[in-house]
Amino acid sequence: MFKDSKDNSDLLVLKNIESGYGHVKVLHNVSLRVKKGQIVTIVGANGVGKSTTIKTIMGLLKPNKGSIEFKNKDIGGLPAYKIVDLGIGYSPEGREIFGNLNVFENLRIGAYTVDKNDFPARLKEVYNLFPRLQERQNQEAGSLSGGEQQMLAIARALMQDPDLLILDEPSLGLAPIIAEEIFSRLEEINQKGTTILLIEQNVNLALQLSDHAYVMEKGRIVLDEKASLLAENNYVQKTYMGIA
Repeated sequence: MFKDSKDNSDLLVLKNIESGYGHVKVLHNVSLRVKKGQIVTIVGANGVGKSTTIKTIMGLLKPNKGSIEFKNKDIGGLPAYKIVDLGIGYSPEGREIFGNLNVFENLRIGAYTVDKNDFPARLKEVYNLFPRLQERQNQEAGSLSGGEQQMLAIARALMQDPDLLILDEPSLGLAPIIAEEIFSRLEEINQKGTTILLIEQNVNLALQLSDHAYVMEKGRIVLDEKASLLAENNYVQKTYMGIA
């Protein structure tokens, strides 16, 4: 199910993106790139444009300016379903699972474009990654714990075997030990070849996990650096990591 290649070529490239809601401009000339095989994170406070960036990539918002390329194909303005079909999996903020359906049914929906002959193998891969979901496959998703719901949201996004997995605030509302477990699974997913773009407020965890990171403030990218170097940046430590 998962990829083995890691050739360091650009998988996703945003150039000078402007986007927003109606007449309200949120993103201002946002440029970033995600290389194949990496984990890349965008960090920043609430309301600075992180989720708007993801929604624009996913076709939920149309960019007013700039370009978005995925696997060297211009995807700016394409509808979301076509972007998913091209190989981008998306786990939104708030998880947005189907609470009245059981775990298995949620995963089946996530695999809506998967050939029925391939479905059992995909399901096995996901259950190996998240054994707790297999244990609860007949349980209503709405009755799962917050951590289990997040696992389900990630697993559902993985069912189509994406080249790029995008996650919006996967640790939101989770106890620290559960957040660490989720991040451990993300590392395993990446080691098996899936590229990850992560939106995260938990800067400590995000920078530990990531290869590269961007800091966003007021709809603009203000820092762009290797994650290990950003973790040592005095401004980042003081502003986002609580280190005086």
